[in-house]
Amino acid sequence: MEFDALSNRVFGCAMEVHRRLGPGLLESAYEQCLAYELREAGIDFQTQLALPVRYKGVQIDCGYRMVL
Repeated sequence: MEFDALSNRVFGCAMEVHRRLGPGLLESAYEQCLAYELREAGIDFQTQLALPVRYKGVQIDCGYRMVL
């Protein structure tokens, strides 16, 4: 499997967080640490963007969260 250069950098950041923290913390802790690593690496990203859900024809803004 081949990754492009950005994928390798992001994967490296995620592995650094995993190596330093190990298992067992809340997702929010890993998210904040990964955000730190991505910033340090100069990788542009956004966290927890709302992705609305349409329910019975109504847009509900609290549906999903995504990371870009």
